[in-house]
Amino acid sequence: MARGERRRRAALAEGTRTAERAARSGPGRRDGRGGGARGAAGGVALAVVVLSVALGLSGRWVLIWPRERRAVTLHSAPPALPLDSSRPAVAPDLFWGTYRPHVYFGMKTRSPKPLLTGLMWAQQGTTPGTPKLRHTCEQGDGVGPYGWEFHDGLSFGRQHIQDGALRLTTEFVKRPGGQHGGDWSWRVTVEPQASGTSALSLVSLFFYVVTDGKEVLQPEVGAKGQLKFISGHTSELGDFRLMLLPPTSPGDTAPKYGSYNVFWSSNPGLPLLTEMVKSRLNHWFQHRPPGVSPERYLGLPGSLKWEDRDPSGQGQGQGQFLIQQVTLKVPFSVEFVFESGSAQARGNQAPGQLAGSLLTQALERHAEAFRKRFEKTFQLKEKGLSPGEQVLGQAALSGLLGGIGYFYGQGLVLPDLGMEGSEQKVDPALFPPVPLFTAVPSRSFFPRGFLWDEGFHQLVVQRWDPHLTRETLGHWLGLLNADGWIGREQVLGDEARARVPPEFLVQRAAHANPPTLLLPVAHMLEGGDPADLAFLQKAFPRLHAWFSWLHQSQAGPVPLSYRWRGRDPALPTLLNPKTLPSGLDDYPRASHPSATERHLDLRCWVALGARVLTQLAEQLGEAEVAAELGPLAASLEAEESLDELHWAPELGTFADFGNHTKAVQLKPRPPQGLIRVVGQPPPRLQHVDAMGYVSLFPLLLRLLDPNSSRLGPLLDILADRRHLWSPFGLRSLAASSPFYGQRNSEHDPPYWRGAVWLNVNYLALGALHHYGHLEGPHQARAARLHSELRANVVGNVWQQYQATGFLWEQYSDQDGRGMGCRPFQGWTSLVLLAMAEDY
Repeated sequence: MARGERRRRAALAEGTRTAERAARSGPGRRDGRGGGARGAAGGVALAVVVLSVALGLSGRWVLIWPRERRAVTLHSAPPALPLDSSRPAVAPDLFWGTYRPHVYFGMKTRSPKPLLTGLMWAQQGTTPGTPKLRHTCEQGDGVGPYGWEFHDGLSFGRQHIQDGALRLTTEFVKRPGGQHGGDWSWRVTVEPQASGTSALSLVSLFFYVVTDGKEVLQPEVGAKGQLKFISGHTSELGDFRLMLLPPTSPGDTAPKYGSYNVFWSSNPGLPLLTEMVKSRLNHWFQHRPPGVSPERYLGLPGSLKWEDRDPSGQGQGQGQFLIQQVTLKVPFSVEFVFESGSAQARGNQAPGQLAGSLLTQALERHAEAFRKRFEKTFQLKEKGLSPGEQVLGQAALSGLLGGIGYFYGQGLVLPDLGMEGSEQKVDPALFPPVPLFTAVPSRSFFPRGFLWDEGFHQLVVQRWDPHLTRETLGHWLGLLNADGWIGREQVLGDEARARVPPEFLVQRAAHANPPTLLLPVAHMLEGGDPADLAFLQKAFPRLHAWFSWLHQSQAGPVPLSYRWRGRDPALPTLLNPKTLPSGLDDYPRASHPSATERHLDLRCWVALGARVLTQLAEQLGEAEVAAELGPLAASLEAEESLDELHWAPELGTFADFGNHTKAVQLKPRPPQGLIRVVGQPPPRLQHVDAMGYVSLFPLLLRLLDPNSSRLGPLLDILADRRHLWSPFGLRSLAASSPFYGQRNSEHDPPYWRGAVWLNVNYLALGALHHYGHLEGPHQARAARLHSELRANVVGNVWQQYQATGFLWEQYSDQDGRGMGCRPFQGWTSLVLLAMAEDY
C-alpha cells in the first residue's frame, strides 16, 4: 500500500505550489489519441512538438514532447459511464451523499463545483483558551472510537463518535423527489458518554454550508440571531432551503434553550475552514437559560455582515461560507433540514417537513430495512455468527460505504520518457481535470483514492450494491491516459491535496500498481447480471487498454517475466530499497536493484489479468482480443514456465529473482546514523530468499492446478508457525526471514515485514476454500486450513474491535493488537466476506 506519508522516499517535489496555481488557473487538455509513428517518422514528431507547450513546475516555459503529452492526455476510448452520469437528472439517488470522508460529518453533491455542508463541534470551558474544535478526522486528536453503525451507501446512515466524556450520534436520511436530488435531514444528538455523569460543560455545534462558485445563498435571521433558514439557488440544485431547527432533549419534542451565533463570509478555501472558525472564536457570550445562572462561552461574531463582500456579491468568485453555532447543555438533539424546491413543489402531494417524528420514523424504517437486507445478503446469523460478530460485520460494511467520496481536480504526472535509472530532465505536468467516485482506505489518514485498494473495496461493495461498483469502476477507468496508465494514488481537489505532503503529489506514468479492479470484474462475470454485463461491454476497451499497458510496460528481462518499475534507488541508508508500485512497499526484494529482476507477484497479477480479460472477451464476443490474450493466459498459467522462472529448489518455494545477497544489515555509524553494510557473500543473480506473501501468489490467485506438485510445499509454508502461520492470521514475512521485523532505515519501521494484513489473508482464505472444494491430493488439508485460518482472522479482528472500537490497517502477528492507522475500513472490511465465507 504505497502510502506516501508512512513510506518516505525521494520524489520530485520542486515547484509543486506553482503547479497548484496552474491547476487552479485553467483546465487541462482533453485530447484524443496522442503520439504518432516512431522511427522514420521521427522528424515529423519533432516538428509537431512546437505545437505542444506547457508551463513547467519551475515556472519556465518547457516543451512537451509527444511521449510526455500522452501521459497527460485522456484515453480516446468511449467512456464506461455517460459523461453526465453524476448529474441529478441522471442519477438523483446518488447526487447527494456523505462524500467528504475526511470530515466527521458532512455532505456534498457529486459535482465539480459542489454545494457542501458540514458539522464542527467544541466542548466549552473544558480547557483554558480556545476550545478544541472538531471537524476533520485526525489520527491523533483523541477522538474515538468513531464510525458508522449503519450506512446503506445511498440514502441513510447512523454514526457514533466518542469525544472524551461526550457521545455524538450523527444520522441522516434522504427523501427522493423533484428533479434535483430530493430532500435530506440530519439529526445530531449529544449525550454524556456514561449514564449518571455529572453535569457537563456547554457544547457548541457548528452547522455550515459552503459554495464553491457563483451560487447564491441568502440567510434569513430571526430573534436572538437565530437563523430561520438559508435560501439558495444553483444551476444543479435549483431553489433550495436549509433550516436549523430548535434543539430538543433526545427523544423528545419539547424545545431546549440554546444560544446562537452566526458568521457569513466569502469561502476562504475548503482546507482553511477549520482555521477560519478557530480564529473567529474569540468573543465571550453569555448562555442564559431562564431560571438558571448564566455561563460564558466562546462564540462567533454575532452578525451576518459578509466580510470583504464585493459589489457583485460573489466574494471574488470564491463562493460563500455561512456557519451557525448553537450552544447548550448536554444532552440534546438538533436537526438540520435541506429542502429542494422542486421536491416540495408538488401541490397537494407535497410531503411534510422531514423532521421530528417524521424523521424518527424514517430513520427507524431505514435502520430496520438495513438489518434485513444485511442478513439477506451476507447471512451471518444463519451461519451461526454471534450477535456481536454481526454488529462487526454491519460496521465493516457501513464504514466502507460511509467512506465513499467524490473528488474532482487535476493531478500531477511525471511522464515516462523511457529513461529508467537516469535523471529525467522534465517537470511534472498537469493531468486534465477529472472526477473520481471512490471508497477510501482510511478517513483519518488516507481519505483519497488508491488504485490497488479499490479493487478489494469493491469486492465488498459489489455484494451489497452492484450499481455502486459499476459507478466506481467507471470513474476509475475514466482516469486512463492515452497509453492506458492509471495513477496509483489520486490526489484531486484542494481538500485532498491539503492532506498530502508536497513530495507525494506527483504520480509517475512509468509506475504500475496491482490490477485489483479485475477482481470485482471477475466476480461480475461469474454472476452474469445483465446490468453488469452491459457495463462491461462499455468498459471493455478501457479494461483491455489498461491491461495491455501493464503487460507491455512492466515486461521483464526474459519472455513471460515481469518487473515492477519504480524501485527506490540503493541508498546507503536503506536496508532493502522499497518497491512502492507493488503495493507491498518494504517487502524484501533483491538486495541490489537491477533490470535483471523478475517479480513473482507481478507475473501472477498479469496472469490473472490475462485470464479475466480472455474470459471477458469470449463472453462479449470480442474474438480478436480473445485470440490475442488466450495464448498469453495459457502460457502464464503453465506450471513449466512458472517453475523455470520462479521456483527456487534451494528455498522450497516460489521466489523473486535478481542480484541479491542476504548479507546486508543496518549498522550504526556516527554521525550518519544507521548505514547499510554489505558483507559476504557478495550479491549475485539468484532467487531472493524472502519467504512471505510474495511466495504464495501462485496459490493466492489460484493459478495452480489442484494436482500441482507445488501446491503441497506452499501449504507447508503457509501452515508452519516458523514461517507464515500465526494465531491471528498469516504474517506478511516469515518469522524465519532475516528481514522479519527489521527497520528499513533509521526512520522507517517495518510495514510488510511480519504484520498481518486482511487483504492478503482474504485472498488466502479464498484460495484455500477454492482448493478445498476441488478434487486433488490437498483437498482435505486446504479445507481444514481454511477453517482454522478463518477462525483466527475473524476472531482477532472481532477481539480488537471489541477492545478498541476500530478496524485497523494491520494486526500484530505477535499479540494480535491493531496497528497502523485507524479507522481503516478499506480492505480490512473484507472481514465481512470472510465471516460470510463469500470468496
